[in-house]
Amino acid sequence: MAWFSDSGYWLGRLVFQRLLAVLYLLAFLAALRQFRALMGARGMLPVPEYVARVPFRSAPSVFHWRYSDRLFAGWCRCGLVLSAAVAAGAADAVPLWASMVLWAVLWALYLSIVNVGQTWYSFGWESLLLESGSLAVFLGNADTAPPVLIMWLLRWVLFRVEFGAGLIKMRGDRCWRDLTCLYYHHETQPMPGPLSWFFHHLPKPLHKVEVAANHVAQLGLPVLLFTPQPIAGWAAAAMVVTQLWLVLSGNFAWLNWVTIALAASVAAPLWARPDVPLPTPPLWFEVLVLIATAGVAWLSYRPARNLLTRQQMMNTSYEALHLVNSYGAFGSITRVRREIVIEGTADAVTGPGTTWQAYEFHGKPGDVRRVPRQFAPYHLRLDWLMWFAALSPAYARSWFVPLVARLLENDRDTLRLLRTNPFPDLPPARIRARVFRYRFTTWRERRETGAWWHRTEEREFLAPIGRSALSGRR
Repeated sequence: MAWFSDSGYWLGRLVFQRLLAVLYLLAFLAALRQFRALMGARGMLPVPEYVARVPFRSAPSVFHWRYSDRLFAGWCRCGLVLSAAVAAGAADAVPLWASMVLWAVLWALYLSIVNVGQTWYSFGWESLLLESGSLAVFLGNADTAPPVLIMWLLRWVLFRVEFGAGLIKMRGDRCWRDLTCLYYHHETQPMPGPLSWFFHHLPKPLHKVEVAANHVAQLGLPVLLFTPQPIAGWAAAAMVVTQLWLVLSGNFAWLNWVTIALAASVAAPLWARPDVPLPTPPLWFEVLVLIATAGVAWLSYRPARNLLTRQQMMNTSYEALHLVNSYGAFGSITRVRREIVIEGTADAVTGPGTTWQAYEFHGKPGDVRRVPRQFAPYHLRLDWLMWFAALSPAYARSWFVPLVARLLENDRDTLRLLRTNPFPDLPPARIRARVFRYRFTTWRERRETGAWWHRTEEREFLAPIGRSALSGRR
């Protein structure tokens, strides 16, 4: 079929697949480094307990058949090795069928992790990585011209990511409509980065320009993705610029980078055309691509309907394989930043004279003098969930007490999730948690104190508690 493939997409496919493989690598690395404390056999939300109550059909995963921490670690290491190989070009160095198998195995490996990840893996970028990875299976390799249908399905994913985010903002918080959301968002976003303080202190008229540009990028440019080149390519290139702005202004795991990979698949043909046409794919591959395209079209009904409804849901998967999903982010903006500070003491009996020492996290704000760090596209799952817990204790109901119990034991795996442990020799006798209101310091405060944050205590989150009180609550 002459229309089936187009060699002009070769660079778009190359950039998309290589960047996606790097993001897979980071996802497996994050899983390997964090799983034992979060959901290992002795973790806060153990996988064995989860698979015992959730059927396989609702969350397909290899860990329904068997689970051990050693197996999970080996699973992650397999993903690391495979994604590194694909990022280095392995999928282009093997026959077409083997290339498809490599991408399919990557997708299946990560699906097994996401589907037992529970609240730790409830972020929209997990589904986005899986959906993008499922399409990468059918993109072919360097020996074949890219299939046009799959390249257009990448545009469909990008459209839903951007347009869905734009719609949920316009339907949600009023500040998106009056262009004032960025008066607050750089300061109150889940995990600020090293430049967020400076972004927050931009003039308010420029904040309004930022919001207006966001609306153009998320509500105007996505429509142009379905126009002919070069219009679609320039629209995608503009999306890359807006995503890089978000990369500079905060930490959003790999959400921005998957979006950039998708946009690059559309924009790349602007700058590179092949000198020699690539071979036409074999008939069996064309049949598989047609079947996959029909399947995506069938599964797209509910996500497309979701875009049109006033009760739009964001970051929703409609089937357990995460093949076609709904996306969106920050439909509402918090005006005030609150942080939970966890503290321990060696005193068995606490009182006004008790000395409390704070646990510091890698990414979330704590010490007011510590500059926010850049971690994205790496994902600090506990840090993110701590931000949600500060919004409402309901977000932490399932895991906060287990977290405290493990800190009271100086649990090695849990402490690896933290930046500092104030009790390196003996575990604390008691732990408490308090909620503070944080705000960025002003220019003057920054010069005078060297602090990036100013904080004031608001309330108690967890009263001082010891090991004996938690023994029956784990």
